[in-house]
Amino acid sequence: MKKKTRTAASRRAKRRKAGATGGKPAAQPSSSSRRSAASADAKAEIRRLKSELKQALSRIEELKASANTDFLLEIPNRRGFERLLNRAISYIQRYRAGGALIVVDVDRLKPINDTFGHAAGDQVLKAIVATLSRQIRSSDVIGRLGGDEFALLLWNLTETDAHAKAASLEQAIDGLSFVFDGKTVTTGASAGVALLGPHSDAGRSLEEADCAMYVRKAQRRHEA
Repeated sequence: MKKKTRTAASRRAKRRKAGATGGKPAAQPSSSSRRSAASADAKAEIRRLKSELKQALSRIEELKASANTDFLLEIPNRRGFERLLNRAISYIQRYRAGGALIVVDVDRLKPINDTFGHAAGDQVLKAIVATLSRQIRSSDVIGRLGGDEFALLLWNLTETDAHAKAASLEQAIDGLSFVFDGKTVTTGASAGVALLGPHSDAGRSLEEADCAMYVRKAQRRHEA
């Protein structure tokens, strides 16, 4: 009798449990469905990571470019120019090519800054870069070494041609004039040359051109 009672109670408990689930056992997702969902999630995560990586690499390239570029003049700064000069010398050494390095120092920029403000000085610098750019080929490079000093990397020039180019750069900048607060002001430039060949070194070449520029600056003062 007890056994029958337990059996009846068991049946009633099963019926109550079935009623709570709508009369049917809850459906469980198949293993293939679970694998498909996991795969979709993984692909979505991979796409997200790839997008973030692409953005990060783009930002790194922007930072590298800004580290090697003069913000005001949009030409290589000293660091960027020295990198390009090193590459050029490596090419010259490998292929027995040649070129010239010209360092240009702008005269009378400080008085312009002091008298008319740095906005006037910036205008002068931009005009000088535009003038220098018109004097060189697209394969040549112009960079700002700092302040009022520029450097030009010129390919395949003889010594005679390099000195003639330096003189023409001086003449072009000497011919510039500006009007600030109703006053006309002029500037000038002194240029020094160093030839580039298979035995050149970037640092020594910059020093050589810089020294030649100061010699030329002294000559111009004496001529004045």
